[in-house]
Amino acid sequence: MLKQKHVTIIDYGVGNLHSIVKAVGNFTEKVFVSEDPQAIESADAIILPGVGSFQSGMEGLNVRNLVPSVKKYVASGKPMLGICLGAQIMLGKGFEFGEFDGLNIIHGKVIKFPVLENNEKIPHVGWNSIYPNADKIWNDSILKNLDPLSSVYFVHSYILVPENNKNIFAKTKYGGYEFCSVIRSGNIYGCQFHPEKSGKIGLEIIKNFLELI
Repeated sequence: MLKQKHVTIIDYGVGNLHSIVKAVGNFTEKVFVSEDPQAIESADAIILPGVGSFQSGMEGLNVRNLVPSVKKYVASGKPMLGICLGAQIMLGKGFEFGEFDGLNIIHGKVIKFPVLENNEKIPHVGWNSIYPNADKIWNDSILKNLDPLSSVYFVHSYILVPENNKNIFAKTKYGGYEFCSVIRSGNIYGCQFHPEKSGKIGLEIIKNFLELI
């Protein structure tokens, strides 16, 4: 029963977690915010949220000694969802204010938006569409039952660049530039946008994620 699934939202000191707790709470009674390694490893699903720089995100995990627990959890094959900064630090390297190592759960890097057409502003803030990458099928994923070109809410200046095209699950275009908006490796997902701020579509994504348990 979905209501009894244990979901741990990782608290590593970056961002306000209230909105994601509220969103997840629509679907399960057992949602916990924690920086306890055991709470991460024993969860049915984990969510890695976050707002801020790549460096601050990794520092937050390292100072709490959470990296080993996150990697142990990932090795179990259970579902994980990274949101915004949380998705970015799932990759191997970040190039915001220098070069920093990420979790390397999915091979790739995080770089700043290039120069955009029509003098589009950076950061990319607001609603934009997501669509499948090439032959990717959204069935049985966090994006199942969504229409291609569904709109979600973004706030970011840096973008996900996976090494392997197979890890690019959805894309978005901004200022004439196409970028990866959802990464995937098995039951591991990362969204560059904020599902918890994306209305009914965002709630559907969160529900779909929890149904992976």
